[in-house]
Amino acid sequence: MDKGWSEKNKRIQILLGKETTYKEGIELLIAFRQEMFEQISQIVNGYPVEAFYQMPFANANGYHNKTLSYSIWHIFRIEDIVAHTLIARDEQIFVTGGYQKKIGSPIITTGNELQGQEIADFSRKLNVRSLYEYAKEVMISTNSILLNLEYSQMKISYLDTDKERLRESGCISQDKNAIWLIDYWCGKDIRGLIKMPFSRHWIMHIEHETLM
Repeated sequence: MDKGWSEKNKRIQILLGKETTYKEGIELLIAFRQEMFEQISQIVNGYPVEAFYQMPFANANGYHNKTLSYSIWHIFRIEDIVAHTLIARDEQIFVTGGYQKKIGSPIITTGNELQGQEIADFSRKLNVRSLYEYAKEVMISTNSILLNLEYSQMKISYLDTDKERLRESGCISQDKNAIWLIDYWCGKDIRGLIKMPFSRHWIMHIEHETLM
């Protein structure tokens, strides 16, 4: 993880942990997310279309065997699901914006179930510009949710009924590489969700993208 981004994220998480500094932490988190999103904007506006479905490290493990399109899809499908289905309990941007059709995606899941050539084949089908617009709208929507959360809500945790809502949404594959996400998310309180899907998860994937 980039040392500068890592240190910035650590400071934000410390601020979020105290009621007296919570609002400052949220403001810095939103600014940090905007800074990271600028990296995505530069990639989308600067790379040729074919770069988004190429797999230069196809045989590597972890983030390095993903495509640019897959990484963007994965970051923002997870954020959309967690922000709206789990936290806000309303409709995902994916649904309200009609983004499955716009993007041309054959799936509505996070993509965790895809492996190897499946990732490349999936990525080739996506409309990069529409995917970018989806990502941007999800970011803005999540930022609004973050601004409306109070410190007193940071300890809100989730129940079996919340796990069932996630299962019923159809947005998490039943594949072993994906189904664990439900227990993982519902095992965290809201502060924990802010720490991972809304910040650290971005860092890990965006750093990978800039190295491709």
